Amino acid sequence: MLVRRISHPELDSRSRVPSLRLRKAGGNGIARRLMLVLMGVLALCPLAAKDKPPVQYQIPIPAPPDFSALEWLQGQWNGKTPPDAPSGEAQLSVTPDLERHFLILRGDISLAATPTVPATQESWMGILSADRAGFVLRVFSSTGFITRYRMTVDGAELHLNPEGGDSPPPGWLFRRTWSRTGPGEFTETVQAAPPGKSFFDYYTIKFTHVPPPAPPHPAP
Repeated sequence: MLVRRISHPELDSRSRVPSLRLRKAGGNGIARRLMLVLMGVLALCPLAAKDKPPVQYQIPIPAPPDFSALEWLQGQWNGKTPPDAPSGEAQLSVTPDLERHFLILRGDISLAATPTVPATQESWMGILSADRAGFVLRVFSSTGFITRYRMTVDGAELHLNPEGGDSPPPGWLFRRTWSRTGPGEFTETVQAAPPGKSFFDYYTIKFTHVPPPAPPHPAP
């Protein structure tokens, strides 16, 4: 006797429904468990961060340079060329700045023309700082030049020798000597060297210190 198997689409679909539901139910359970684990980990992160103390980063600040050898130079100065030289005038101010880590120099100079040098009118600003070798002066001029000088202290004299710079006069070299001649007085001697030539005396100016203004009297 032969038994014939009849496959009915509707019966097949009903028989598969429970298995699909079981799969869905099992997948949702795994997802929920993973979500709970992830939420627990995220909840523990702030607690772990609170347990660690905050880290403070500090940059060591160097002590201000010792400008005591230049104390006499600070203040306001007016200068003139000697009577036997072409007429010229100059002003100079030297003040500490930025928590006394630097000295700021500002100058103006006006020189009459000579048979070999044209008339000069220049303003400049310098920043004096200290390094391991001593003092360095960077000078920014109204002519657009930027030069660097090495300053050395030799008793009552300050020597400024050229050390290049970001934009020095092409081929030219200038060196200066500031000689303290008495209380409230010093002489500046500037020498110049054209390209490939030796130094010659460019000009000399005698400076006198300008006393600071008297403090105002208190009102009666």
